[in-house]
Amino acid sequence: MNINNIKFSIITVTKNSEKYLEKNILSLKKQVYNNFEHIIIDSNSKDKTKKILKKYKSRLKIISEDDKGLYYAMNKGIKLAKGNVIGILNSDDYYYPKALKIINDYFIKNPEVDFVFGSTVKYNKKITGFYPWKIYWTFGFYTAHSVGFFIKTKSQKKIGFYNTKFKLSADYDLFYRMIVKKKFKGISSKKNEVFGIFRRGGISSKLRYIDFIIENSKIRLDNGQNYLLVYLIFFI
Repeated sequence: MNINNIKFSIITVTKNSEKYLEKNILSLKKQVYNNFEHIIIDSNSKDKTKKILKKYKSRLKIISEDDKGLYYAMNKGIKLAKGNVIGILNSDDYYYPKALKIINDYFIKNPEVDFVFGSTVKYNKKITGFYPWKIYWTFGFYTAHSVGFFIKTKSQKKIGFYNTKFKLSADYDLFYRMIVKKKFKGISSKKNEVFGIFRRGGISSKLRYIDFIIENSKIRLDNGQNYLLVYLIFFI
């Protein structure tokens, strides 16, 4: 990676996202650091999403077709990525103007790291920090997948794609493999370096909590965590 000229590949997955998609796209247009590509994977939307994409098509890489779900679409975006660093920005969310400049500086100053978690505003509350020791029993160890997560493309290729057998929390599975199995090195931004807004919505807002916990337990078991420990965490 040329640390003097980092190119970002920002992946946005959409489906009927007319309400917030334009703000999402414009938040990248307003970045003070502008060496990036914006990849949008649209799940064949039926609202005005395609009209918005057509309006900005000269600035975007777009695939619009039926797919099998969120993480299938993210994997399509990863395959298309030509940048040195990959970021995820869900269609409801948006960056602040200095987000890419801040994250660029972190990768330049810390060339040994594989990934960075940036502070975000999530559900009207600032979320900051990165606590990898928590990953064994909770999903509250990082700031946010969308808006806050950036990983070197070469590191993403080493860890592989999102595991699509997990419909709700394939990001947690990716992080588990990344942190526990591969021992990748990650850091977080400072508390006052907020990257953007993570809105309440999307798949996470439609889950039953028990379904979420069950899948997280399956992920731990799938990654070799002790059976008794997993069930103890589940019941607690």
